[in-house]
Amino acid sequence: MTGHKRTADTDAAGRRELGSDDYALARVPRDERLGFGTMLLQWLAQSGSISQFTLGATIGVGMSFGNAFLAFTLGAVILEVVIFAIGLAGMREGLATPLLTRWVGFGRNGSALVSLVISISLVGWFGVQNTIFGNSVSALVGGPSWLWCIVAGLAITVLVVFGFRYMAVFAKIVTPLFFAMVAWSVTDALSKHSLSELVHSPAPGPALPLSVAATAIAGGFMTGAIVAPEMTRYNRKGAHVFVQSASSMILSEYIVGLTGVLLGHMVGSNQVSQIVLSTSGVFGVLVVLMSTAKINDWNLYGSSLGVVNFFQVVFRKRLRRGAVTIVLGIAGTALSAVGIMTHFTDFLSVLGVAIPPVGGIIVAEYWVVRRMRGPLDETREAQTLPATSPVWVPMSLVIWAAAFCVGKFYTGGIPALNSLLTAFVLYCVLGLAGWIRTYGTTTLDDEPVDGAGQSPSVSGTAPVGAP
Repeated sequence: MTGHKRTADTDAAGRRELGSDDYALARVPRDERLGFGTMLLQWLAQSGSISQFTLGATIGVGMSFGNAFLAFTLGAVILEVVIFAIGLAGMREGLATPLLTRWVGFGRNGSALVSLVISISLVGWFGVQNTIFGNSVSALVGGPSWLWCIVAGLAITVLVVFGFRYMAVFAKIVTPLFFAMVAWSVTDALSKHSLSELVHSPAPGPALPLSVAATAIAGGFMTGAIVAPEMTRYNRKGAHVFVQSASSMILSEYIVGLTGVLLGHMVGSNQVSQIVLSTSGVFGVLVVLMSTAKINDWNLYGSSLGVVNFFQVVFRKRLRRGAVTIVLGIAGTALSAVGIMTHFTDFLSVLGVAIPPVGGIIVAEYWVVRRMRGPLDETREAQTLPATSPVWVPMSLVIWAAAFCVGKFYTGGIPALNSLLTAFVLYCVLGLAGWIRTYGTTTLDDEPVDGAGQSPSVSGTAPVGAP
């Protein structure tokens, strides 16, 4: 395989390409996987955000520390189960979620719909987070927020263009600095109060039900859990996926989140970001802002992978991931700079309910029903893609729609979890009963065409769609 592998920044004809394609339409080869430490920092980087402190403080205002602990435990367990079940499939196959769904639950055309929903959601949240980023910097250091939106958006876009490995290097720099700075700031603030009194103090605000708190915790990161394969496809072992994702959950929920609960009890509100920022100086503010960018780069990265798959399926045209990233990054940055993105949060929240059923179907098909994954099993050792894929799996689309309706209109429980579990149960029942059937077959060599007009090989040892 290695004799045929092209470098990440050249195309089939040897021409120099912009950035890294990061195996957007291929399995990540085993010799391109990254070590435990590098991947662990990538996971931990997703825990390093002031917004998680704010979430913890919001819950702390309405709950005792003990009840908040239960809420974070429930949210962490739910997320870890979902992340590990989906992430392990991504690690085994070396495939990102959009491409994985071609052989796991949805077929070729269904994967295009999945890609479109994921891409719109992630690039939308990229714009929303970029707006928050710009407004925060403007309030802290002055200057127009639109200018800071442009600076931040373009900087993240450049980072994502160059791909996963550069994002990993950025995580190695930012993650330790962020947690060291936050630990110093929070310890300084809490040292002025009795920790025992804060832990045992009643909620300072109106009571918050456990179900509402768990919804905020698990639902807020559910989309990230569904696209976990974007990261885990670079893992070497399944045990690494579990340890790294669990470590991220422990840090994010039990350390950062519960610290936010204590801060909420201390100040009596969720306005705790200034506690961290005000005691850290200019350097601390810079680190916090960089950590926010480190989280937001995954929104743009995941969106670019989805768009590449969408265009290959719908238009039979292979786009370079780097070029797609530039277009998406500029669009998201421009919309955030003019303040439009914040008006789409309700729409993005609706998409947030539409994405979890995808995860339920993936888990059900890959680990339980196993009617479609045979071609992946047959080609995994050779690190190639199957030569064919189903065109449609109509029942999966029906299940997806039904699960979305449950998540959207059923008022009990956690909406994101309701939709995911509905999809999982329906797919398992119908799949084991033989009602999940594929329709049509398409070959990979009738889809992408490279710049020289030649279709990539599907029968040789070169990974189809490799950079």
